[in-house]
Amino acid sequence: MPLRKLKPGVFLLEGLNSFAVVFYFYYFYFFMQTRHGFDNRANLELAALTGAVSALWSWLGGNFGQRFGYFRALKVGWGLMLGAMVAGSQVESAFGHVVVTLVAATGMCFTWPNLEGLTCEGETRAGLQRMVGIYNVVWAATAAVSNFIGGALLTQFGLNSLFYIPALIHIAQLALTFRLESQAAGSSWRSPSPGSASLLETADGALPAPAAGPVAPATARKFLRMAWLANPFAYIAINTLVAVIPGLAQRFQLSTTFAGFCCSVWCFSRFGTFFTLWLWNGWHYRFRWLLLAYLALIGTFTAILTVPSLAVLLLAQVVFGAAVGLMYYSSLFYSMDVGDTKGEHGGLHEAAIGLGNLAGPAVGAASLYFLPQYANAGALAVSGLLTLGLAGLTGIWAAGGGRARRPKAAGQSAAARGDLAEGRRATGEVRSDTRPEAGGQSRQRRPGVVKL
Repeated sequence: MPLRKLKPGVFLLEGLNSFAVVFYFYYFYFFMQTRHGFDNRANLELAALTGAVSALWSWLGGNFGQRFGYFRALKVGWGLMLGAMVAGSQVESAFGHVVVTLVAATGMCFTWPNLEGLTCEGETRAGLQRMVGIYNVVWAATAAVSNFIGGALLTQFGLNSLFYIPALIHIAQLALTFRLESQAAGSSWRSPSPGSASLLETADGALPAPAAGPVAPATARKFLRMAWLANPFAYIAINTLVAVIPGLAQRFQLSTTFAGFCCSVWCFSRFGTFFTLWLWNGWHYRFRWLLLAYLALIGTFTAILTVPSLAVLLLAQVVFGAAVGLMYYSSLFYSMDVGDTKGEHGGLHEAAIGLGNLAGPAVGAASLYFLPQYANAGALAVSGLLTLGLAGLTGIWAAGGGRARRPKAAGQSAAARGDLAEGRRATGEVRSDTRPEAGGQSRQRRPGVVKL
């Protein structure tokens, strides 16, 4: 079976994963608040611990898939997550539940990098951006739905449904993974021999000519560095916000069901932003878009956590979701578009996001520990941390000399260069190549796609 025909199954696995992961990890804070009396500081400490695990294992999980194969890594990941969910349904102590969630986080780190690898594998340069666009829209949409209805599911089926529902999903994922693995064994895509440059060959066996970028290589690398800096800071805000949503629900006297309805607005906004940026390329290599997104992130994050107004909570989430969506997609796009991106970048990228997931809640928890008399100490401290990231972003831009410039190709007219760049932007053509894996499986040199 051609590899392209396996992609719908991969996207189904991805959507199921997003639903299960968001339901468990987002509503675990409600569970710990209700069952064990965790307050904002305790939930932030828990979020920081989970982020530390993600920072380590996201890189190792991606490398495991590179060495032993995508499907084997996925089976390890979902096996760990299924075991954690079964154990969680039986554990009574707070310590036991913390251990369970760390095991689940470890398993999750074996899934996302390898789902991404399957998405990107065997694609042409033009097809790669389309596949990654679909990938982003799928996980963002299912994450939004899961966050929206998760509170209602907990209310309807009880607190232990936090474990039973993901467990059923992971069983289905394992069954589908075995099926796709057996189909892939007879697929028509071939692994390159060691030292081969690319799988993306034309029908006559010739490698396609490399596409010229819309900006100079040095400028493209500058945008990549800025996006890689901005995206972990976006996750500093996201992971801090998610951990204190039970506290927000208490402030506004929202039930778990209505907390899901009211506090999932940013997820739908992020989904809409992904869809828009996939279809519209006017933001490519435009610093002002990244800068505006970062400024909006700081302002809306602070407003959500400090302004005692439900209307502000809802409206600020719309802008917050758009900001984190653009920052995430920037990191993704520039990773794709810079031709010298290496296979290891995906794992390092996800590890950097794990560090963001660690840093934000850790700073928030420390602030509440040392300044318990100030209810907004955590939010303001994390806002200050985000401001430091803004300084780094503008520093990278200033060090590169400002405005992006198009490269001048020798022997090529300005009109021809412009036509080439416009055609490339219109088709979404991107640069990519592959590297051989141990065991004969090829690995796409791909952008760093990050989950939740």
